[in-house]
Amino acid sequence: MTENELSRIIVDLCLKIHKRLGPGLLESVYEEVLCYELSVLGISFKRQIGMPVVYGAVKLESGFRADLIVEDKVIMELKSVETILDAHKKQLLTYLRLTHLKLGLLINFNVALLKDGIKRIVNNL
Repeated sequence: MTENELSRIIVDLCLKIHKRLGPGLLESVYEEVLCYELSVLGISFKRQIGMPVVYGAVKLESGFRADLIVEDKVIMELKSVETILDAHKKQLLTYLRLTHLKLGLLINFNVALLKDGIKRIVNNL
């Protein structure tokens, strides 16, 4: 499955979850439900994974923690905040660069319409 195909499935699942639960819950609730929905579809993911960062000759074992990495192709950062900041987008782009992955989804569930809370971040896709 390609990054774009995965992205469509993930976004559809997030829309379904937002429609059922609405905005305003903790990020961890949306993460838990999304993991459940991915597992129902048989889509593999890693959750709250510490990712190493290599800086010159130094390897930092836990340079950052990714909310979800789906099928080793898409990094997801889930939020439940008033506003997505430019810093959130830059953070996800940095994650993509460090992992050499091509696609990231930044999803803010704390919005009236989820389509307004979805940001697609690409790294040489």
